[in-house]
Amino acid sequence: MKMRNSSIDGVRGRFFDFSKSVGQQSNFEGTVRYVEDGLLLLKEGHIEWFGDWSEGREQVPEGARIHEYPDKVIVPGFIDCHIHFPQAEIIAAYGEQLLEWLNNYAFPAEKQYGDKSYSMEMAEVFVAELLRNGTTTAAVFCTVHQQSAEALFAAAQRVNMRVIAGKVMMDRDAPPGLLDTPATAYDDSRLLIEKYHNQGRLLYAVTPRFAPTSTPEQLAVAGRLVQEYPNLYMQTHLSENIAEIEWVQELFPDRESYLDVYEHYGLTGPRSIFGHCIHLEDAEWTGLFDTDSVIAFCPTSNLFLGSGLFDLERARREDVRVGMATDVGGGTSFSILSSLSEAYKVMQLQRQKFSAFEAFYMATLGGAEALSLDHLLGNFNVGKEADFVVLDPAATVLQAKRSEKSKNIADLLFALMVLGDDRTVFRTYVDGRLVHRRE
Repeated sequence: MKMRNSSIDGVRGRFFDFSKSVGQQSNFEGTVRYVEDGLLLLKEGHIEWFGDWSEGREQVPEGARIHEYPDKVIVPGFIDCHIHFPQAEIIAAYGEQLLEWLNNYAFPAEKQYGDKSYSMEMAEVFVAELLRNGTTTAAVFCTVHQQSAEALFAAAQRVNMRVIAGKVMMDRDAPPGLLDTPATAYDDSRLLIEKYHNQGRLLYAVTPRFAPTSTPEQLAVAGRLVQEYPNLYMQTHLSENIAEIEWVQELFPDRESYLDVYEHYGLTGPRSIFGHCIHLEDAEWTGLFDTDSVIAFCPTSNLFLGSGLFDLERARREDVRVGMATDVGGGTSFSILSSLSEAYKVMQLQRQKFSAFEAFYMATLGGAEALSLDHLLGNFNVGKEADFVVLDPAATVLQAKRSEKSKNIADLLFALMVLGDDRTVFRTYVDGRLVHRRE
């Protein structure tokens, strides 16, 4: 992994973040924090001081290393709430909707991760790509193979990156070589939990792929793990595709809805992350709120696979937590900036609003809130973990021209998210260390 990894004492430049959580109501009055000439002081991977340079300059220790970015914009690290590690190499695969796409592209790619050395090689590529796009925290699906999760955790741990991940549980309706059993899924997951969960910045998520590929016995095992380890995460898919929903109804005729399948087996709750949630019934919205479960909004994937338009306005009304997600490889970019751009268009198609402030909130503090990590990261408050990204408003000729015309910080951020991609990410810092620099 060709990345520089060096600690610093502080950063000076233009900073933007949100000082406190606003929930899903998008009222940012008194929470938007823009410091034109600011200083961020770091100590042992955490934020020790943040504010105006004029106030903080006296706080700088003698001989401290301060990196200065006067013409950039510094924001908290981006948070990806739903992404697939083994699907990076099949991104942009032509012409299918969800179920056909899984059979023709995703499953064949995932078979390769039975090879430990291949898993290790691709884990390095995957983590480097996240950092190159400014993503410093991610909730990640691995494959059914135990070694795929081990490879990802090892790659993330080398740069002390915060990752939530788990091996996929899948005991039916998938090709040979991608199936486990309820017993092996439990045993392998338990081993991984004991070895990696809460080790440094690593966290484990029980990961049934989605209801159709797990038998009732396996879903019961997943619920057992969640019960045995109360601070675990759970991640899966919910109501992404019409054909998928019909399939779930056939497989689980005794359950009232798709969400009810998961709820029946104890898989809903504050640390349960459900990807997509495009075609929810009224009772499912109520169920998500009642259980304080989380939705991962995957705009590029929803559009690319023709799944539908996520109703963010409904999520706001129902007060259901939502985080932004790339969903690579159904999603078409590792870039959270690109995902925000597509989210704006999804909202436009539904005559809904999506401001730059809401977009960057969802990508930072809102994402941390969705993952129950807002006490640790998501803004520049003192004591938080020092994950942040330096964005370059002049990364391309077009971005430079557009940035010159920006009327205020909201206008500049909007241009960054609509025109931005990995080129816009000038530097990425994780745990107070430089882990990616744009060459």
